[in-house]
Amino acid sequence: MARRPLPRILSTGSAQFARSRELARTQFARSRELARTAGDSASDVLHPLITITRGLRRLAAAGRRRWAETPKDKRGALLFLVASVVLVVALVPYGPLLAVITLMAAAAWQGRDRKPAAPDGPDPSRTERLKALYEALVPYFSAPDDPEPLYSHGGDWEKALPEYEFDATGRVARLLIRYPAYFTDGETQARTRIEHLLTSKAGRGREYHFDWDEEGNELTVSALAPLPTDIAAQRFVTAPGETVLGFTDATRVRRTLPLTHGGQQRDVPPVVWRTGLRSTEPHLLAVGQPGSGTSTLLRSIALQALQHGDVVIVEGGGTGEYACLTGRDGVLAVECGLAGAVASIEWVATETERRLIAVNRARQAGNPPPEDTKRPLWVLLDRPTVFTHLAAADGRKDPQSLLQVPLRHGRAAGITVVVAEQWDALDALGDPVRQHTRARVVLGPATAEQLESVLGAPPHTTPVADTPPGRGYARLGTGPVHRLQVPATPDPYDDATSEAHRQAVLDLLPERTTPMEAEPSPRLTKADPEPEPEPEPVPVEAVVAESS
Repeated sequence: MARRPLPRILSTGSAQFARSRELARTQFARSRELARTAGDSASDVLHPLITITRGLRRLAAAGRRRWAETPKDKRGALLFLVASVVLVVALVPYGPLLAVITLMAAAAWQGRDRKPAAPDGPDPSRTERLKALYEALVPYFSAPDDPEPLYSHGGDWEKALPEYEFDATGRVARLLIRYPAYFTDGETQARTRIEHLLTSKAGRGREYHFDWDEEGNELTVSALAPLPTDIAAQRFVTAPGETVLGFTDATRVRRTLPLTHGGQQRDVPPVVWRTGLRSTEPHLLAVGQPGSGTSTLLRSIALQALQHGDVVIVEGGGTGEYACLTGRDGVLAVECGLAGAVASIEWVATETERRLIAVNRARQAGNPPPEDTKRPLWVLLDRPTVFTHLAAADGRKDPQSLLQVPLRHGRAAGITVVVAEQWDALDALGDPVRQHTRARVVLGPATAEQLESVLGAPPHTTPVADTPPGRGYARLGTGPVHRLQVPATPDPYDDATSEAHRQAVLDLLPERTTPMEAEPSPRLTKADPEPEPEPEPVPVEAVVAESS
């Protein structure tokens, strides 16, 4: 039997539908363009009528204000004067016509556009500044073999700098720079030279953001406003497992948090660090100079962590920066000595193994994880390299060597490690700390080389020499580098702390449940229940291999 051919409508229906859809799209675009043209033409034709109507409205408003400002005892005389003028105008030949013409002229004058005309170009001082920028860029953006150079001494700077904005002080606020295609914009050193030059010529003391468009051969330079430094510690609207490290520019993040800033409610873009089982950056390393705000960052993290978990604090500086947390609910230990630090970190390592074993047994039995393994545990270490030197001198075990288990398996056990160290002791940090702390924060003044060595990538802004406490950069894993300002979380027992910031920290502290002199050792806290006797301890490596 011969096969019947398909109907023509089935074989050509999809093509006809595509053609009709394309035709409808074209007609829609054409009608939208016609509507826009008609609207522009109508606005041009009706512009005199719009101007006169706006002027009449302004004249009427002025008359109402005049009537309201006139005292009541003089309003009768004013009405008599207006009536007399109207009568004279009505009796004069061509009076009403002249009155209407005069009213229309006054309305047209009052309804005119009063916006000042924008200048055709910058003033002479700003022009000289742009010419100086152009001449400074000539050695970097020119080549002897270029037949039509965009940059040449005495050349046309308006082609190379087509867009520019200035602030109130006359300095460059935004600048669009075009450069030739043969410039090596893919090399870090070439970019750094241009950024350093523009920072010097556009005005020092400010931070600039550099947006390199390699496809279009354009560079956009923007002067950034300083980040607010007066945001005090407070309860942030975050989910469990989210920690606010600080605040940044609105152009780098898509999320905002409602905050109380300067007595007003406003939305500020935050830098949120996510921890937990599905976190790709479970541990954090903060680096800075003395007084740069690393202890402030750790106090801010501790106050946020105490909402849903427990905290163990090990302070190597011995300055008592965390005395306000001693004996609080959820604070398992605040150690400042070598013996206490070693004991606390040993307990954390043991607790990590206990949680892994308990979770593994529950999974093998088909049960959910035990409740005592779900509560997050935070380990905050401020300057742990101090204990490294003390342990070497006293013949004890280095506390950093005990951090290998919490750092390697802490994500699966619900344990987060935060380390804060200074620049002069950064080389003394152990390899486990460097390898497993993928979230990085740099506070205080630092060079571009130092920032890249810690963050793993250079920032898109120029660092400044004078920075307020808590000001720096943050990078979470392989993400972008953010400008960062840590919320003001000072030591409430410090006499130099303002009353507003002291009270803000005291309001966030948990209740004191244990007297300071009777605080138990972390090895005897509720997070370490009495273990059941086991025939043989199971190595943590075997547990991880079996669970995987």
